[in-house]
Amino acid sequence: MVKIEDLKKIREITGVSMDAIRKALEEAGGEIEKAMGLLKERGALVAAKKAGRQTGEGIVSSYIHANGKVGVMVKLLCETDFVARTEQFKELGHEIAMHIAAMNPENVEELVAQSYVRNQDQTIDQLMKDYISKLGENIQIGEFCRFEI
Repeated sequence: MVKIEDLKKIREITGVSMDAIRKALEEAGGEIEKAMGLLKERGALVAAKKAGRQTGEGIVSSYIHANGKVGVMVKLLCETDFVARTEQFKELGHEIAMHIAAMNPENVEELVAQSYVRNQDQTIDQLMKDYISKLGENIQIGEFCRFEI
């Protein structure tokens, strides 16, 4: 039997739908860590299925470091204007812009391969796949620019 507390805890951490969490917990025999692993695997599968979809909407996100000497603008693309307006999508744009400011990648390919500055166990590609799973749309980084004084 799935505990409501466990559902809420995983939902708070992942943002995945309650139904998907319930199924993962049932398959994992109620073990939270095992359920999280199942959700992560499924997130990668969802992202792979959506990779071919057109990304004609999105936002331009920016970040200026506290010292005022480093700034970044990044074009983050998704499939619909509805998703582009969500707080989660805007949050992803901000996190990627902040990462670019800190890590100074040369191009998008290098960026997605880098370890995420806030979680070294996760790459930017994996971070994006987590958001693809949460939001249900293909997400791509269009381009970015970094300025430094």
